[in-house]
Amino acid sequence: MTTTRTPGRARRRHGGQAVKIVVTGPFAAGKTTLIRTISEITVLSTDRGITDSTRARKAETTVAMDFGRITVDRELVLYLFGTPGQERFDFMWEILGEGMLGYVLLVDAMRPDSLGEAAGILTAFRRMARVPYVVGLNRSGGLDPEEEARIRSALEISPEVALLPCDATDKESVKALLLALLYAVLDEIDSESVRA
Repeated sequence: MTTTRTPGRARRRHGGQAVKIVVTGPFAAGKTTLIRTISEITVLSTDRGITDSTRARKAETTVAMDFGRITVDRELVLYLFGTPGQERFDFMWEILGEGMLGYVLLVDAMRPDSLGEAAGILTAFRRMARVPYVVGLNRSGGLDPEEEARIRSALEISPEVALLPCDATDKESVKALLLALLYAVLDEIDSESVRA
């Protein structure tokens, strides 16, 4: 189901805006870690033990969602919803994507198969809603022009979409990724007001 961009904002009790941001990506890309790194509250997580062959990569996986919160200032609070990465839980992607203002697609730069899995997830999210997004390359020390061109081609993303190396365990790195998304959202809002 394709929908147009929805505001995804709700009034908070104290007058500020609450904004829904989704963090998505392949299994073991670092989504739960990213939310735990930045959240100012204890993250609500639905991790469960893994019983299939993917157990070699990690012991637990998200089966429904992760939830965290970060206050940007008195006027803006981000609610972060992390999706499951395994395809068998893909029904949660649309549920969690409802009303989002934008999303982060997180890819594990150390795992070659992560990029192919991310392309499928990105296709699903593009069908779901036309909202701004950024791509984070977790566990990447940097990005040379050749690698950037390869990743953009594999994901079919334009130069306007921010593609950033990041470390999901580093608060400043996660902040930079979320700020890039907020700037993309603001640019989209400005573009819409010009078209109106």
